[in-house]
Amino acid sequence: MKQSSNQNRKATFRIGKVRGDLRGKIWYLTYHENGKRLRPKIGPDKEQARQMAARINSQLESHTHSVFNFEPVQIDDLQTRWLNHHEQVLRSSLQTIRRYRAATTHLINFIAHKGVASKTSLFQVGHAEEFVHYLRTIKVAPNGHENSQKRHLLDKGIKYILQCCRSMFGYAIKRRHLSPYAENPFSSLDLDRIPIENAKVISIFSPDQEKKFLETCDDWQFPIFLTLMLTGLRPGELTHLLLPEDLDLNVGMLYVRNKPHLGWQVKTRNEREIPLIDELRDVLTISVGDRVTGPVFLQRRYSSGSVRPEINDHSEKQLEDLLQQRLAQEETASGKAINRNQWLNISRTIWRDSGALKTDRIRTEFIRLTKQIDLPQFTAPKSLRHLFATCLQDGNVDPLIRSELMGHSTSATNGASHGLGMTATYTHSRPETKRKQLANALLIRLAVQIAKTWYIRYSTKFNNLDDQTKFKGNMWHIK
Repeated sequence: MKQSSNQNRKATFRIGKVRGDLRGKIWYLTYHENGKRLRPKIGPDKEQARQMAARINSQLESHTHSVFNFEPVQIDDLQTRWLNHHEQVLRSSLQTIRRYRAATTHLINFIAHKGVASKTSLFQVGHAEEFVHYLRTIKVAPNGHENSQKRHLLDKGIKYILQCCRSMFGYAIKRRHLSPYAENPFSSLDLDRIPIENAKVISIFSPDQEKKFLETCDDWQFPIFLTLMLTGLRPGELTHLLLPEDLDLNVGMLYVRNKPHLGWQVKTRNEREIPLIDELRDVLTISVGDRVTGPVFLQRRYSSGSVRPEINDHSEKQLEDLLQQRLAQEETASGKAINRNQWLNISRTIWRDSGALKTDRIRTEFIRLTKQIDLPQFTAPKSLRHLFATCLQDGNVDPLIRSELMGHSTSATNGASHGLGMTATYTHSRPETKRKQLANALLIRLAVQIAKTWYIRYSTKFNNLDDQTKFKGNMWHIK
């Protein structure tokens, strides 16, 4: 009996809350944490087992997570949990979630292709580096369409994919899907130092190209592209402007507002106001005519005034009520609650039926015009926003006002990236200051001179009309 007792003492030990047991030739540790019994396998070395037991006991005494207290999951399951977190908790936009899914799916494909590290606990820095090599070899469709010509990923795209994967593994660490003391494998890549050598070149119009572009516009296109040029609006912001809340021609101010109840929000959620120079206000006065509700910019088929949108003369509140009616009808028909994707699709029918211009149509019209003037390299209407920002720089507009006009963040948390810091918190730009600086910056633009000519042409025709014809519906009745 005495010999058996000595053998038991050799086959077990205890350090605080942790017990070590020898089973065969392998040492196991046993302890309880957060109501769970944990029994990790250590190895044949007793001294190594005692050191690990002492480390775990210290962690338990200090109420930190022990090295073995984590739940490894499959990386495809991690992607699902991470995206659901953005969907249900953070309420990220559906477009953002789609971008995150597309980016992290490259990692899922890499793991399936290479057959490596399918669990979070197995994915190491070496696998992350191998993933970078994989990304530089694959070809993708730039616009996501299966029939478009494929090309290699650009550096900026690779960097974005790696940043998304880093964020996903950061989420895994917070949810204890990695060891509490494991390093994020993508943080070790030092992503901020990856150079951007083959990024797509952003081209902006020269003064002569700007003049030629506007002179090529027809009377429906002209107010649209002039507004983009002289306000720096994103195309999506322009297509979601509503009368009268977003455009005040009396004071010459345009307001970019979130419209969550109609299924649309500003990309950065930052609302802003943009003063209208006189020339742009004159053009918009002609373009809007006597309309007091609905989208500021209508689809081309409604430009003649002979055809009206299905939802005509609805205020923003009436559009919201109509959306709620359609949502209720859809839920009644399907017999179940609708999800966010369905909600968004139904909200788009409200914008469509009210005659709002589509963002894709702006791009199509822009490409058509640039081809006409032999500038096929210009394919993105967003370049007009770059042109606006460059103009503000050339006009020495105050950096704070520049950020506000562009809709960039000027908060104290993000201010460092703009060189403003806490100055943004304590500085308040007056509307008249914005208007003055913006007018001075745009004064030399040829677009302003062309806008004057365009307005004079239409106002002259307008003044020659009888009272019954004036502003019968909108500017397109002036022939």
